[in-house]
Amino acid sequence: MTSAALFQHLVFACGLALLSAATVRLMIAFPILDHPNHRSAHVRPTPRGGGVGVVLAFIAGMLVLYRVADQARIAERPFLGVILAAVAIAAVALVDDMRGLSARLRFGAQLAAALVAVASGLAVSRLAIPYVGPVELGLAGTLLTIFWILGCTNAVNFMDGLDGLVGGTLLIACAALTAIAALQGGGFVYAAALFLTAGLLGFLPFNLHPARIFMGDVGSQFAGFMLAVLAIAASRFDVTQLSFLIVPLLLFALLFDTAFTLLRRAAMGDKVGAPHRSHLYQMAQRAGMDTRLVAATHWGFAAFHAALALLFLRLPPNGKPLVVLPALLVQLLWLALVARRVRRAGLSWRDDAVAPSGSGG
Repeated sequence: MTSAALFQHLVFACGLALLSAATVRLMIAFPILDHPNHRSAHVRPTPRGGGVGVVLAFIAGMLVLYRVADQARIAERPFLGVILAAVAIAAVALVDDMRGLSARLRFGAQLAAALVAVASGLAVSRLAIPYVGPVELGLAGTLLTIFWILGCTNAVNFMDGLDGLVGGTLLIACAALTAIAALQGGGFVYAAALFLTAGLLGFLPFNLHPARIFMGDVGSQFAGFMLAVLAIAASRFDVTQLSFLIVPLLLFALLFDTAFTLLRRAAMGDKVGAPHRSHLYQMAQRAGMDTRLVAATHWGFAAFHAALALLFLRLPPNGKPLVVLPALLVQLLWLALVARRVRRAGLSWRDDAVAPSGSGG
């Protein structure tokens, strides 16, 4: 990529960021209010649905890409279908933000979108095992892809419960993915990650503590789904499809918190699907850690994971999967720190109080 082209892309991204910011300001002026209750982390009615800015910036970018770009055209069947599915998820989530929909309907929309992605040809078809080599997955690859898309979509959504945490984490992750895709020559991944970065850049200043607006399900589910799909698209960076690990690595802190919380609740006999406020980030904040510090800690995790992802590109195939070990170690240290603070604060991990999904605050 030439420096002139890079400059043009950055200028265009700045325009998308301004579009996102303008949309978020409109969502604040004509709000969908999230009213606090005894379960909420915020204390005053706050608008939600700020993720509409992220969605519109992404759609605008894709429309321009379709009209003028010489590379990564979204007319390619897999990507066109996926983009339409992502927009459908965002539309359902926006209605949920406005009126509230059943969990079954929300999950049905996510599953339908995942099936569209698989039917369009986006699936993990092989798994490279260190010292063994690539293993063809067949039907298992399709099931793994569906599980990954649903898991990533909901992990991002579940983690959107504190001012600036998910918005900042995704901004760093998407910026890193943009750079990695540029280095690897992944045209569509580069463009999509750049547009997401721009949309998040326009949204985040309004979501910093104390938040003027929350992302809402419309933003968190849309971003989670698109990043899940970009992970599959990024697997094409190499013949062994090990590059699939790049996006999970960038989102490792969000995925770890979600997986740990679900497994812990299952082990304690709690209803795994019941709303709660016992994620690690929530327990840290409830145990007295400043909201800004919790968010900044997750931004630090994202920056660390971005550095690991760049290291990943330079490692030999057998060493690439091992790059997750430093990320896992850091999360285990974070878990130990939070557990210590929870114990000192006299809090219980078994908390059945409902936390609104995607409240962002």
